[in-house]
Amino acid sequence: MVKHWWKILGVIFLLYAFSVGFLVPLKPGVLSVEPYKVTTGQSIDLTVKGYNTQFNDPTVSEVQAYLKLDSVHMIEANSVSVIGRKQLSASFNLPDQLPDRRDIERATLILYDDVDGYMVSPAAVTIEQDDVTDPTGSSAKWNAQIQVADVPWTFSFPYRSILYETIRNTFFHVAVWFAMFILLIVSLIYSIKYLRSRSLQHDAVAAAYTQVAIGLGLIGLATGSVWAKSAWGAYWTNDPKLNMSVVSLMIYIAYAILRSSFTADDRRAQVSAAYNIFAFCAMIPLIFIVPRLTSSLHPGNGGNPAFGGEDLDSTLRMVFYPSIIGLTLIGTWIASLLYRVRKVELNNIERQLH
Repeated sequence: MVKHWWKILGVIFLLYAFSVGFLVPLKPGVLSVEPYKVTTGQSIDLTVKGYNTQFNDPTVSEVQAYLKLDSVHMIEANSVSVIGRKQLSASFNLPDQLPDRRDIERATLILYDDVDGYMVSPAAVTIEQDDVTDPTGSSAKWNAQIQVADVPWTFSFPYRSILYETIRNTFFHVAVWFAMFILLIVSLIYSIKYLRSRSLQHDAVAAAYTQVAIGLGLIGLATGSVWAKSAWGAYWTNDPKLNMSVVSLMIYIAYAILRSSFTADDRRAQVSAAYNIFAFCAMIPLIFIVPRLTSSLHPGNGGNPAFGGEDLDSTLRMVFYPSIIGLTLIGTWIASLLYRVRKVELNNIERQLH
């Protein structure tokens, strides 16, 4: 039992990631705001629909609403009427002019209540004006200040528009790719060890880790495709990140095919080790460099930022990192089983030779 502690740990981490990843709720957020376009100088009523909100909770003293243009210009709602648990109406008197002679501005809607805390909807409302005269004092009308309040920490995942509940796929799709890279690095190390020692045991370890990594890569493509359907509206798009990921995986699948084409163990090991080094060196520019040279829908490429800051917040990290560890340990376990099978085959060959 003691020598298998890391296997047990991998199972525990994976069970934790699956259970907590699916059961923990998302933080409250703004699902939609209507109308989307308004004009300066009007009195407007914004209908706001929330997600996981409790606007009509009896413990809520009041709901505050703000339209924020930038770090110094914002206005507060005159009144907020709660319609239901997930809906409210916020009334604003828009000033006659936008500040600093602007003719159009996208305002961020900020809500706050005692139960749900702060909710932010970036670029929720587009404010337009026809006559840009910027009379004296126009900027002063956008000088409302948010009354900062301490919000108690709750164990919940961040609400992000477009992603919604699919943000949980971070624990599976992204974590699978991380685990795959870790296993491929181990495989690369053992391929280099083989070229230095000519030990078939090292070749067997490299092959086992590569086979498991290919399996994780296929799972990564499948989970990513499902995520793309929800976020982008299609299971697959002509995106450089997606295309280069498939090319990289096909290079490694060719590694497995190449190994099966040799009958001599020494020759198979030599060619496989050299090809494994080439495959890893080719994967780095294909996945991490080429997608950054052009526009890409995939986070982290082509000007589209990856998860970070508020996206990968403290609660996501508490599940994301254990998921990577669990998948890596389980992958190592499977690789060790494949290696043991290959080791038995090598031992039988040695007995026959002697």
